[in-house]
Amino acid sequence: MFGRLTLQAFQHDPIITGAQVTMVLGALSVIGFLFYTKRWQWLWREWLTSLDPKKIGVMYIIVALVMLVRGFADAGMMRLQQALSAGDAHGFLTSDHFQQIFTAHGTIMIFFVAMGLMFGLINLVVPLQIGSRDVAFPFLNSVSFWLFVAGMMLVNLSLVVGEMAATGWLAYPPLSELAYSPGVGVDYWIWSIQIAGIGSLLSGVNFLVTIIKMRAPGMTLMKMPLFTWSVLNTMLLVIFAFPILTVTLALLALDRTMGMHFFTSTAGGNPMMYINLIWAWGHPEVYILVLPAFGIFSEVVSTFTGKRLFGYKSMVFALCAISALSYLVWLHHFFTMGAGGNVNAFFGIMTAVIAVPTGVKVFNWLFTMRHGRIRFTSPMIWFFGFVTTFTIGGVTGVLMSVPAIDFQVHNSLFLVAHFHNMIIGGVVFGYFAGLTYWFPKIFGFRLNERLGKYGAYGWIIGFLFAFIPLYILGFMGATRRLDHYDASIGWQGLFIVAGIGVMIIGIGVLFQILQLVVSIRDRKKNLDITGDPWNGRTLEWSTVSPAPSYNFAITPEVSARDDWWERKRSKNTDALKYRDIHMPKNSGLGLIIAMFAFVASFAIIWHIWWLVPFCVVVIVGLIIYRTTNDDSEYKITAAKLAKLQEEQAI
Repeated sequence: MFGRLTLQAFQHDPIITGAQVTMVLGALSVIGFLFYTKRWQWLWREWLTSLDPKKIGVMYIIVALVMLVRGFADAGMMRLQQALSAGDAHGFLTSDHFQQIFTAHGTIMIFFVAMGLMFGLINLVVPLQIGSRDVAFPFLNSVSFWLFVAGMMLVNLSLVVGEMAATGWLAYPPLSELAYSPGVGVDYWIWSIQIAGIGSLLSGVNFLVTIIKMRAPGMTLMKMPLFTWSVLNTMLLVIFAFPILTVTLALLALDRTMGMHFFTSTAGGNPMMYINLIWAWGHPEVYILVLPAFGIFSEVVSTFTGKRLFGYKSMVFALCAISALSYLVWLHHFFTMGAGGNVNAFFGIMTAVIAVPTGVKVFNWLFTMRHGRIRFTSPMIWFFGFVTTFTIGGVTGVLMSVPAIDFQVHNSLFLVAHFHNMIIGGVVFGYFAGLTYWFPKIFGFRLNERLGKYGAYGWIIGFLFAFIPLYILGFMGATRRLDHYDASIGWQGLFIVAGIGVMIIGIGVLFQILQLVVSIRDRKKNLDITGDPWNGRTLEWSTVSPAPSYNFAITPEVSARDDWWERKRSKNTDALKYRDIHMPKNSGLGLIIAMFAFVASFAIIWHIWWLVPFCVVVIVGLIIYRTTNDDSEYKITAAKLAKLQEEQAI
């Protein structure tokens, strides 16, 4: 009845047991707090069932930040193990446990931190920037988020029941095939990513339609803010890349559960097909993550230099060029696997070429700052940290685009350092800048600037300490997934420095937590109801803070690229004619659908086959019910709007 699920699945070593206890106590604390404060109904009514993209965006960010703490803990354990495991010393982790942590860290940071922060900010900002009251498909937005949460729950559940994959975060076969990984770890990895990936694909369709069809009157494509342009390109990448991931994971799941041979080395299978497919998704995924960060920095630099962005059109064309070229570089991830000189040369050239539009963007930001009155706010500190670290990562990326050099540093810590330069220096720094920049628009009060700067400095300095040694270690021959090495090689000192860097980043994280606590405590001193605390340029700052559920009482008409900036200068704030607002009603069906998807995936992982069709039938039934239910909107009249505005003012 319970398939492979037995009591042995709950038995783990002391370290994993400690993680289990911590996770369970944390969940019980939250549940206990809700019971104590009697906030269950409020939470269900106002948040869990909400279709407001701003609330969904906040929930995305909360989940992503919680997972950031989990991923950071994994990184700390890996660095501590490497610092302690030279020669006769073997650290505190077994080799198998180290590989599980390695896999979990990469999976969590990419799929449940970076993607969560990205979709959180997109939900919060894009409808406001384009003058829309909502997204194109509000219910689909809810389903996407809860599928993301379901995937997050699965990847964490592997701590309690079963194990995590020990294959690396991309699970190359044959190691990920049943013959070499007979446990449930790879299955957890497949289905957590599969569920979250389907949610990402649905979001891609949703926001592409939103941007194309729901812009305010007068907002042509070439009048859109750069952040919205970056999201438009990102959603196109999502729509074309994530189906590849979905199919690839489905084929690997069929290999493992039904004895097929798509990626095995026997019976006609080919592991290289998997590697091609996973990187045909994987390299566009890098740009899916970093393009919105580029858009954020475009908004931040323009605002805090008091100037229009230099070279708007060239920035748009650079975004489009990066998006197109991102599909022509995937093979540089396996130059050493025998594709041949001509193929390697083509992909090496394409990898160098894609650096050109990226460089255009960096120079445009620098030219924007030229002769500007730069305000050194915390978002700008994140930008300067980005320019430093991302430039280093870009240079090393171009270096590895040369196949001959890639042969020397392939699968080494040099590659790990380069990747983190791009993802932390580009993506994480960008999203932290965006969170700080738009925080008062969403919550109505500003974050503490002094503590925010301390947090940014901690991340930037710690990052350099943590990853510059890895470049050196990579040149010295240190490989990825290394949990033990010979003491005579002389690597331990550099691993200790890298571990100190992680500790400094941890101090930055503590400052960020303190910043949030202090800002919430002092929020009445830092209230911002004007809507424009930074003297911003784009349309989202034209509405009050925090933005109401309907975003704009009157849909704005756009006449210029920086419409809000032009209106402030001309003092033209004439109101247009009010029309009744139609908004979607809250619905808990998205959460319920995602939870049944979670149960179905758990059943597949443990081979509880009778439960799978039951969950599928329920999901299909709920979707049919939703599509045939017409009572999904409510209307806000002028009188009701006046009452809502009065309540918000109070």
